Amino acid sequence: MPADRILGAPAMGNGARLNQPPPLVDYNLFTTDAALREAVTREGAQWAAADLTKLGAELGLADTLEWGAAANRHTPELHSFDRYGQRRDEVEFHPAWHRMLALAVAHGLHTSPWAAPQPGAHVARAAGAYMLTQVESGVYCPVAMTYGAVPTVRREAALAQEWLPRLYSRRYDERFRPAPEKTGALMGMGMTEKQGGSDLRANVSCAEPSGEGDRSYRITGHKWFLSAPMCDAFLMLAQTAKGPTCFLVPRWCPDGTRNGLHLQRLKEKLGNRSNASSEVELVQAWARIVGDEGRGIPIIIEMSNHTRLDCAVSSAGLIRQATVQAIHHARHRTAFQRRLVDQPVMANVLAELALESEAATALAFRLVRAYDRLADPAEALLARLLTPIAKYWNCKRAPAAILEALEVLGGNGYVEESNLPRLYREAPVNAVWEGSANIICLDVRRVAERTPEAVSALLDELRRARGGHAALDAHLNVLDADLAKTIGTDESQARRVVGGAALALQAALLVQHAPPELADAFCRTRLVDGAPAALGTLPSGLDFAGIIERAMPS
Repeated sequence: MPADRILGAPAMGNGARLNQPPPLVDYNLFTTDAALREAVTREGAQWAAADLTKLGAELGLADTLEWGAAANRHTPELHSFDRYGQRRDEVEFHPAWHRMLALAVAHGLHTSPWAAPQPGAHVARAAGAYMLTQVESGVYCPVAMTYGAVPTVRREAALAQEWLPRLYSRRYDERFRPAPEKTGALMGMGMTEKQGGSDLRANVSCAEPSGEGDRSYRITGHKWFLSAPMCDAFLMLAQTAKGPTCFLVPRWCPDGTRNGLHLQRLKEKLGNRSNASSEVELVQAWARIVGDEGRGIPIIIEMSNHTRLDCAVSSAGLIRQATVQAIHHARHRTAFQRRLVDQPVMANVLAELALESEAATALAFRLVRAYDRLADPAEALLARLLTPIAKYWNCKRAPAAILEALEVLGGNGYVEESNLPRLYREAPVNAVWEGSANIICLDVRRVAERTPEAVSALLDELRRARGGHAALDAHLNVLDADLAKTIGTDESQARRVVGGAALALQAALLVQHAPPELADAFCRTRLVDGAPAALGTLPSGLDFAGIIERAMPS
């Protein structure tokens, strides 16, 4: 056989692929995702279908996908000083970062539910964010922080009047200049300090009244993590005489001078590499108080609940994209004279990836629906308890699912030219952001102890699916007792019980809304022995081909 038949494409023409799949480009992330489309309709945002279809098409374009890749290849650079030795404290991003962020802002993924409230607005926004994170997760950080910051900013009438029109703007402005001179603004957060971590009461940054008579303060201290440091302002905690207090800290002072946020370094991170995460020293930084002095932590909890919600949505998006990549590869790759997708053991793996993806999506969007209906007391209770449950479970399942998808591609999935390594590295940030697993599960326990009616709201939600599957009924009987035991005495079982609650709601949602064969497969394989350690272990006799086709139409 001639060497060029083995080694080279040149002699074979541009159309030859040597058993390699074509690039997955120029497809619509919304119209090809049945679980997402149905969730959008079911949870009250059908009115947004046309806009989501447009966004799904934009995100699937070859150019957009390349922007996401380029933003991660060309990581941010910190410029601490200018040529004259004056402090500059700027982070330079690749143009692809700005293109992706401009696309997200143009579609209102940062603040649309607040700027244009209507039934289903949070669901519609979450659907767009779920698709965005499949293409580029770094820009999701300032988008999510801005989304979570709005309810906090609204607490102060003067701050709301000044900042909300900028945050609501859909005109992204990358320029580093005072916010009043820009077409739009984004907002970040800086809570964590090196000595405290998740224990925010241990923060030592100190705020003292500025004496200017406008509720302004000067903050001196240090923040261990300040992500997206080119945002226009940040919500931060600092100690006052009355305890931890929330402040809004702009990048520029009212007189047009640069505020005392001295960026010390950018963190070298496992993933989320397109986004800059900095360490910052606060040197008499000008700030405005938000809410009552000494009540900073309860105020911040509201913001953190919205960002935890986004962690659950983002993780579902990552699982979805990994599943899509695996199915696409298996449909175009041949081994041992058969397509991979037609080989029973591979079909089992792909079908189980599809199960994980659909269940994660259903859980995330049921949670988002609660945020659209907080005026309903039952939905408000459900949101408070379900937020950490969904955050914990979707974030825990994402790395395992993405790794399994990567293995479907084999060596092709392990190299950086594939986007699977990037998805895999992105997954852990959702788990550690806004509270890692133990913090989250203890929060579930704390909510259940202090607000037992929230547990009742969850159990009422689950009871709607009783009779839909025998395994689910048995699981609910055990869960009721487990919740009571863990809340009352046994803290060591918090993770197991929280995971059991997440599985119960996923199963309940699938039993009520998914195709029967898919719901049956989930209940039979998750509710008896718990979630499998390795995917691809579905029992025989299931409609693997149908489950795969639903996940990614041919």
